[in-house]
Amino acid sequence: MPLSKPLDNGIENAARPVAVGRKNYLFCQNDDTAESTAIIYSLMGCCKAAEVDFRKWLIYFLDHVHDYDENYDKDIADLLPDNLRKAGIL
Repeated sequence: MPLSKPLDNGIENAARPVAVGRKNYLFCQNDDTAESTAIIYSLMGCCKAAEVDFRKWLIYFLDHVHDYDENYDKDIADLLPDNLRKAGIL
């Protein structure tokens, strides 16, 4: 029996970006660069899980992150993609 076209597997498709990210970490010059890259990939994953456009979220985040510098009553977790989507901002 000949092999047919492989079935689309949602789990494999979800894990593919992680595998590509791991491959890209090999080209990081040092531990700090690898850590920064991992943070960016994590934030991109958070945006994807929350169904938020990463570019729009990043622009909003960079415009508002310094509002939290000296106001300790605010929680910076409010700027996470899922929280902003729930608040109707993104």
